[in-house]
Parts: sequence; structure tokens; C-alpha cells
Amino acid sequence: MTSDAAHALLGRLLPGLAAAGTVAAIAHRAGALTGRGAWAATAVGTACVAAGWDWGALLVAFFVASTTLSRVGHARKASVAAGVVAKAGPRDATQVLANGGAFAACAVGYMLQRSPLWYAAGAGGLAAATADTWGTEVGMLAGSAPRSILSWRPVPIGTSGGVTIIGTAASIAGAIFIGVTARAFGWSPSAAWSAVIGGVAGATADSILGATLQARRWCDHCQAATERVVHTCGGPTVAAAGMTWLDNDAVNVAGAVVGALTGLATTWIAGRSGA
Repeated sequence: MTSDAAHALLGRLLPGLAAAGTVAAIAHRAGALTGRGAWAATAVGTACVAAGWDWGALLVAFFVASTTLSRVGHARKASVAAGVVAKAGPRDATQVLANGGAFAACAVGYMLQRSPLWYAAGAGGLAAATADTWGTEVGMLAGSAPRSILSWRPVPIGTSGGVTIIGTAASIAGAIFIGVTARAFGWSPSAAWSAVIGGVAGATADSILGATLQARRWCDHCQAATERVVHTCGGPTVAAAGMTWLDNDAVNVAGAVVGALTGLATTWIAGRSGA
């Protein structure tokens, strides 16, 4: 890092901390983040702004759009999927890091080495988180029951690995949203394409992992499949399938990493081919 870059970093650090903390505090008061989630969001946001205001702005665009979508039809989503999804309500620290951690890591990488490849990886990672979130939030409002991405058998609403046509369309739209927004903030066309391709790849990987290796649980009292450790009836659930340690947050991390690596590969291949 050059002396000028170091001075620019220091010049953004405190304002970035203030800006990230303010956004996180507002989100906490609005019920979008838990207390610890707000602290995690502040850390992630500060790391991104330290890399550049464009990194911070792209993160805010993701958070605002995804939070808005989560509020659409909230009551209906809660009624049809509360017994299945592992977590509901405000995002906690683990969820914040699972969705924004890969993007923040790429921002830190860019601070250490000013390579355009970090833009590609960051865009792909954030687009994967966006695509997964948009697909989930919109898919739960679909009129038809979701189907397993692998077996195509119907699964309960909210089940990881379940997809719908409208949810898939929303997932693709989420990846495109990050690509278009990144381009609007001055990122290269290559980074924008990395967002679209990486976002779709990461969300698809998320669904496949959710349908195969993610932990499945069972409530004996309700005789119902779930992803919750404690079911909505208040009773404990038992492991039924998958890897017990691989919960939805871990799968989200994996999806974001796949998105980042795919975005990185997309730009690298384009550069090698001279596109």
C-alpha cells in the first residue's frame, strides 16, 4: 500500500465507522437487526467503506433492497414458513456475517492489493447473497409449493433447497441488481458481469447444498420436518438428515464464497481471452 493510499484509508476510516454505525443503529431501531447484528453490520460496513465509498454504497444497496423485500408479505411468510425456517425476525450477527462477510473480506483484500480482481470477487459474493435472499423472500410468496432443486418433489414452504419459478426469477433479478448497481457506482463492465454470473452460481450452489448436506431436523410432537432446533411448539427437535453442523448460515457462507470465486474466474477468463 502506497503512502497516498494509506492516507486515503485513514481519511475514510472514522467517517466510515460513523456512517456504518448510523445505518446499523437505524436498522436496529427499525427492527431489521438485533443488537449484535447491528455491531456486526457496523464492522462489515466499516471494512467496506475503508476500501472505498463505492464498496460501502454497494453494501447499503444490498441491505436496503433485501430488507425491503423481507418486509413485503411478512405476515404471510411468517404464517406459512415459521415452523420450517431456522431463524425469523431481525437478522443476528451470524446472519450479517454470513451474507456480508465475503464482500467485506474482498474489500479488505482490495485495500491490501489494488487489483481489479477484488472487484470481481466482491461483486460475485455480494450478488450471490442478494440472489439467495431475493429468491427466498419472493419465493415464499409464490402461489405454488416449492420443489426440491434436485428431486423436483414438492417440499414445505421455507425448506432450504426448495425452488419456485417466481423465486428463481427473483434470484436472477437480484444478481442483475447488484451488477447494474455496481456499474452505476463506476465499477467495470467485467465486475458487473461477474456479479450476474457469480450471483446465479452462488445462489444455485446454496440451493444444492440446502437440498443435500444442510442439517434437517424433525419434531416428534408435531410430526413435521423443520430446520429449527426448538420447534414453534416449544419442543426440541432431533437430527433427521444432513450434517448437523451445516446450518443455513453456513450454507449461506458457502454460497457467497462460490459466488466470489465464480466472479473472480469470470473476470480472469475474460482478461485472458482479451474480452
